Amino acid sequence: MKEGREVFQILPLNIRNILQQFQLDMNRMQEIRLRIGQPVLIRYGYQEYFLSERRGLSVTREGAHIFTKEELRQAVEYISGYSLYAYEEQIKQGFITIQGGHRVGLAGSAVMSEGKMKAMKHISCLNIRIAHQIKGCAARVYQKCQSEGKLLPTLLISPPGCGKTTLLRDLIRIVSDKGQTIGVVDERSEIGAAYQGVPQNDLGIRTDLLDGCSKSEGMNLLIRSMAPEVIAVDEVGTREDVDALFFCAFRGCTMLATAHGKSRESLLKNPYMKETLEKKMFQRYVVLDHREKPGEIKKILDENGVELYA
Repeated sequence: MKEGREVFQILPLNIRNILQQFQLDMNRMQEIRLRIGQPVLIRYGYQEYFLSERRGLSVTREGAHIFTKEELRQAVEYISGYSLYAYEEQIKQGFITIQGGHRVGLAGSAVMSEGKMKAMKHISCLNIRIAHQIKGCAARVYQKCQSEGKLLPTLLISPPGCGKTTLLRDLIRIVSDKGQTIGVVDERSEIGAAYQGVPQNDLGIRTDLLDGCSKSEGMNLLIRSMAPEVIAVDEVGTREDVDALFFCAFRGCTMLATAHGKSRESLLKNPYMKETLEKKMFQRYVVLDHREKPGEIKKILDENGVELYA
C-alpha cells in the first residue's frame, strides 16, 4: 500500500479498518466518494463499487457502509492537520491537495461575497481522487508528439478522471530525461506532489517545478527566471491561462498542457481555447478515451485536426 498511503492516513478509522481487513490495494484505487448519509463509493480497478463491511467491495448496495457525520469530522481533521483555517485559500477553489498529489474535492454550503465564494461551511461531501505515477505510459504519445528529439506544442484533452494528469506527468519526465529543460507550473500540487518544495514524483532530471502558483503568473515567472525550452501546465481554459500560453509561445517556448473536453472540437465551446485552435498554438492534440481505462489514447491529431497513425 506504498502508493496512496497518504490517502489511507486521511480516511476515517471505520473505513480504514475495512480496507485493512479486506487488504484492498490502494494502487488500484482511483476515487473514493464520501457523502453524509449515503453509501461509500469506490472506483477500484476502473469499476465502481460500494464499500461493504462484510464483503469489502460489492456491486450491490446491500450491506454498504453508510458515511456518517462523525466520520466526516474525522476525515476533515486528518485532511487539514486539525487546522482547516490553514487551508482557507484552497477551500475557496473547492479542493485540498494533500501530500502525494492526491486531491480532495469538497462540497457543502458556500459563503459568497460579491459573486465569489470566500469560504465553505457545513461540508457534507468529499471526493478523494488518488494520484498515480505510471512510468512509461506516455512513451507512445512522445513518439508521435516530437520531431528530431524535440517536443512539439502538445495539448492533452479528456474529461475529468480519465488520466490526463497522469499522462502529463510521465510526458514531462520523458521530455526532461531526453534532454530538454522544462518548467512546470503545478498550481494544485498534483503533478509533482511537492513536499517542502521538492517534487515527490519523478519529473525528470532537467525539470524546474513552481508549486502552488497560479498558472498565468507562474508561466510568466518561469520565462523570466528559469529560461525553459518547454513549459508544462495542467487544466488550462481561462482568459488568463490562454494569454500566458501565448506570451510563452511568442518567446519561443514549447507549450505542453491539458484541457477538459471530449474531443478537439469540444474546445470550440470555450471562446479562449477556441483562439488557441484558430491560431494553431498546438501542433499535436492527444484525445483520451473517456469510455475506456483512464489514460487510454483515443486518437492523436495534428494542428489541422488530421488524425495521425498511432
